[in-house]
Amino acid sequence: MNRYITAYYLDEEDLLKGLGQLKAKGLEIMDVLTPFPVHGVDKALNMRRSRLTRVAFIAGVVGATLGFGFQAWVFTVDYPINIGGKPFFAVPSFMPVAFELTVLFAAFAMVIAFFVSNKLGPAAKAVIHDERITDDRFLVVVKVGDGEGEENIKEIELALAEAGAEGITLKV
Repeated sequence: MNRYITAYYLDEEDLLKGLGQLKAKGLEIMDVLTPFPVHGVDKALNMRRSRLTRVAFIAGVVGATLGFGFQAWVFTVDYPINIGGKPFFAVPSFMPVAFELTVLFAAFAMVIAFFVSNKLGPAAKAVIHDERITDDRFLVVVKVGDGEGEENIKEIELALAEAGAEGITLKV
């Protein structure tokens, strides 16, 4: 059974201060949901840097290589045609297609990697913790272990209240 406690903050500065206090008390924060990006949340949660940039770079290199290689093969080996005295292996004329394929491969790879890493897609189940988190609330989701008793849950709720959180709710 997945049990967790949700609590919300009304201000981003209070959220960042509260996250620091909660981490200092050793609470395991599962997620932070905000209506807009809040700078500093990733550092407060010790999140690692995204790997999407690596995916984009690798896919871009593959796209550029395929685009350039395909054109080089077509114009030098498969179907060489003398067009206005242009050399068969004309590197400058290959650049626009290679660039476009770089962008195309990188964009598609990033979208696919984003959906896969975040477990999104048609079969994804949306969990709505609070109806107003996309409007004006900053929600913190704190993990509660399955074997933890009521006294431990009360300690977590007290720690959240001391950190300035409002609307503390136990979810099962």
